[in-house]
Amino acid sequence: MSSRRRASPVPFLKATQFAWAVPQVIAHRLARMAVAGPVPSRRDRTEFLRMGTEKAAAFAESWNAMATEAFRVQQTISALWWRAFLMPWLFANPAGQTATHLRRAQRSILGKGFAPVHRRAVANARRLSRSSMRP
Repeated sequence: MSSRRRASPVPFLKATQFAWAVPQVIAHRLARMAVAGPVPSRRDRTEFLRMGTEKAAAFAESWNAMATEAFRVQQTISALWWRAFLMPWLFANPAGQTATHLRRAQRSILGKGFAPVHRRAVANARRLSRSSMRP
């Protein structure tokens, strides 16, 4: 039998939630823009402003999370190589261990970057599904 661990279903679940939430949010907001017409209400203007600021905030939070995680991973791999250099008798295959760390790092960096975008999209889908188009 293989000793490989199975990947967690969480990334697939989050990607599926994201894939369902985004079209709902877009459809709701486009319909809201169409109903608002040339003179949107105060509530509509607030929602339209929120669309842009939320995207910018999610983008910045995503990049910050990915950069922080990449820095953490880089430190871990650097420490691994230093230990392999200073105590070679403890490490049979530092390159193999590094490859394992890099595979995990890709998943963790992308996961950290995807989390803020996923969180906002799913929250928006919930919030907008409860609200009506007009006050």
